[in-house]
Amino acid sequence: MTTHFHEKPNLYTSHVQLKVSDLKRSIEYYTTIIGFQVLKQTENTAYLTFDHQTSLLSLVEVKDAISPQGFTGLYHFALLLPTRKDLGNIVQHFIQHNVRLGAADHDVSEALYLNDPDGNGIEIYIDRPENEWTWNGEGYVHMVTEQLNFQSILAEADGNWNGLPEGTVMGHIHLSVSDLHKTEEFYTNVLDYNVVCRYGGQALFISTGNYHHHIGLNTWHSAGRPALPENAVGLKSYTVVLQDERYAQAVKANLEAAGVTVEQYDEAPAYGGKQVFSTVDPNGIRIIFTVEDEA
Repeated sequence: MTTHFHEKPNLYTSHVQLKVSDLKRSIEYYTTIIGFQVLKQTENTAYLTFDHQTSLLSLVEVKDAISPQGFTGLYHFALLLPTRKDLGNIVQHFIQHNVRLGAADHDVSEALYLNDPDGNGIEIYIDRPENEWTWNGEGYVHMVTEQLNFQSILAEADGNWNGLPEGTVMGHIHLSVSDLHKTEEFYTNVLDYNVVCRYGGQALFISTGNYHHHIGLNTWHSAGRPALPENAVGLKSYTVVLQDERYAQAVKANLEAAGVTVEQYDEAPAYGGKQVFSTVDPNGIRIIFTVEDEA
């Protein structure tokens, strides 16, 4: 697996913070089905790990949570596995547990799709070698949605699924947004992402360092819609790693110059890197910024 896309100086996601309605049920799902382990747990929060040290995902229970549709927020978070054998092994694991899956071959990657008990979207994928990706002269990468070859993937499995393997990272996050144009302006003009793929006028993919995408953005079910309510299940925040303190101050200055509020977020997760500052994107989505690389 190529690792440099999820290292500095790239703007990659180190942690995703989810709101759930039943912490016990969610812990059971994420440990038994997805393959995480519990790193730390409180009465209403759980930090999940694969290596007993870092946490890619945290769960926060919301009392009397609602599950509304048609708001901005999470489309899915995406766990990137190290090898195709790992993907084959988790497919075998899902078959054994009778897990309902979606799947797609995106040319740059091979992906599985599923939902947690609250409907939070999850992608589990592997990247094809970057020298097999196709870029055009305008800086766009070729991405498609075609049928996944399960037979070929299962042929590489060795039957040794013992949870998420060492080297798993938060590969990307895909967001449901209200206004694609305003969102593109924020992420590319205020922050330093580049558009690397467009799907018509309803979705685009952005990255740094020529990755196929660190963030996906779409309006398929959220065009013109408001931010997710506080008492709803879904995305609470996601954490982006900045390369150093000097760059962090430049990002902060860009945000303030654009009239975007910069603040300390009291409910930031304890893992994924210590918060330097936080902001909210044009869709009401909370972003935590850190300079600590925990990947």
